[in-house]
Amino acid sequence: MNGADLELDCRTMLCPMPIIELAKHFRDVEVGQVIGVVAHDVAARVDVPAWCRMREQQYLGEDTAEDGAPRYLVRRLS
Repeated sequence: MNGADLELDCRTMLCPMPIIELAKHFRDVEVGQVIGVVAHDVAARVDVPAWCRMREQQYLGEDTAEDGAPRYLVRRLS
């Protein structure tokens, strides 16, 4: 998947910082657009989908950034 409208580089951040960055930049994209959260922190694999459920946004799954780092994709629904 290539379709992140905004990619957040959270590679060096530990929990809960990737989620804080996601929340801080969430309104930087329009409804329907996708944010990619690139994070090496293993907690992000659970935290990003949980954040989406709590905020009623769409978790699109995980792929990889160009350097192979995990990237978690979120579509803004509201």
